[in-house]
Amino acid sequence: MRGIEQAWSALGGDPALVSRVSEIVRREALDARLPVRESARACVGACALAAAELGARRAGLAEVPGVRVDDGAVAAAFTSERHLRVDGREPVSFAPLSRLWRTADGWVRTHANYPHHRARLLGALSAPADVDAVGSLLAERSALEVEESVYAAGGLAVALRTPEQWAATGQHGAVARRPLVERGRLDASPARVFTSPVRPSSSASPLLPAAGLRVLDLTRVIAGPVATRTLALLGADVLRLDPPGLPELSDQHADTGFGKRSATLGLSGGRGQETFEELLGAADVVVTGYRPGALDRFGLSPQALAGRRPGLVVAQLSAWGAYGPWAGRRGFDSLVQVATGIAAVEGTSERPGALPAQALDHGTGYLLAAGVLRALTEQSYEGGSRYVRVALARTAAWLTDSVRPDDVDGANGTDGRDGRDGRDGRDGRDGDANEVGGAAYPGPEPWLAERESRLGRLRYALSPVSFTGGPADWARPPGPWGADAARWV
Repeated sequence: MRGIEQAWSALGGDPALVSRVSEIVRREALDARLPVRESARACVGACALAAAELGARRAGLAEVPGVRVDDGAVAAAFTSERHLRVDGREPVSFAPLSRLWRTADGWVRTHANYPHHRARLLGALSAPADVDAVGSLLAERSALEVEESVYAAGGLAVALRTPEQWAATGQHGAVARRPLVERGRLDASPARVFTSPVRPSSSASPLLPAAGLRVLDLTRVIAGPVATRTLALLGADVLRLDPPGLPELSDQHADTGFGKRSATLGLSGGRGQETFEELLGAADVVVTGYRPGALDRFGLSPQALAGRRPGLVVAQLSAWGAYGPWAGRRGFDSLVQVATGIAAVEGTSERPGALPAQALDHGTGYLLAAGVLRALTEQSYEGGSRYVRVALARTAAWLTDSVRPDDVDGANGTDGRDGRDGRDGRDGRDGDANEVGGAAYPGPEPWLAERESRLGRLRYALSPVSFTGGPADWARPPGPWGADAARWV
């Protein structure tokens, strides 16, 4: 339970509520050298507890509902993009130029899934769009030289670092000094009074902690959309807004679009800006996932948003954090793993490795959703517009430096042992009544579902966020990207 205790403490939650969480530990799930399973379980457990707490507050329950975290459900959800099927078709994975490359002195990781990032990468390298040609060019250059030149061109590339090398950088120091979840007040607006019911039709309906709340989703890729997908599961009306000229990858959108509506809207002025202000005027939460400061020129800093909409919760996600020399850099989970030493730890002497899931993306997404839910609970008592801020690099620091596997979880140990000997002779149990060790992991199938949608028949991973009386699935499947009107319903 130590991981959940750490995450819940970072969220400002009452320590006594951790007793409401029960865990089903499945040792084969998300197996890795680093304690990935423990951190993933902690992120989901803290999010589910934040949801249960808010649901109890809004429904006037005498006790916070019990939370159940199953490693099988967590593992399926953390690899949801792999399990997605659209009319039986497997999703498109990383593009050919998004990969690890050997350099003259080590390794470098590039990301070129989006056309504009691909063009900038090739431009920085003066290379044709050919894998072999790019590989030959990179083999002649140093990893740090590639990192800097590609970044200067607006592309994405990072040199492989060991944990010690990353710890020596200014960015690690800037991020590690910050809380896992940064949170605070922006003003002294009155306490929130919830007027909409959390059970929309009858006592037999699911307990929906976010029912009636409106969320503007200005996020892309995985982490931010996972957060807003979770808020949608919990009853929020989530409207995702994207710039018209910056389309999302279709399979990625399908995987993270459950429960939401999707619209395009320009923010550079004119009618688009007017529409956004109308949406903001009725919003309860704004979630952003762009580089720190990138949206400020549109008046979308937390302070500016709260100034126009008192009582707002503003949640921000970034790759590298809002501070330090890398604060303005673009980034993705795969790049953060390579830069922070995770790929070195998970690899061999011959080749860098990777976590068994894009766990920084997914874990940070659940932490962000949990931060929003806790901010709403705190608002109901204390008032104040609120901000919540998380970063993939900060989650990486927590994984590598702070999270430690508990006694039932030796398979995720960092000391090189496989951990399957129980260590304390109690068959995988550490004595905590809320933890069950040694459960078999049957694979992801028990936590996958199918349904029809405007995109076709979907197979998808169910949400791992589970509490007594809570929802089991999203109210609506995803629709085509940008196909909805930019308005509240």
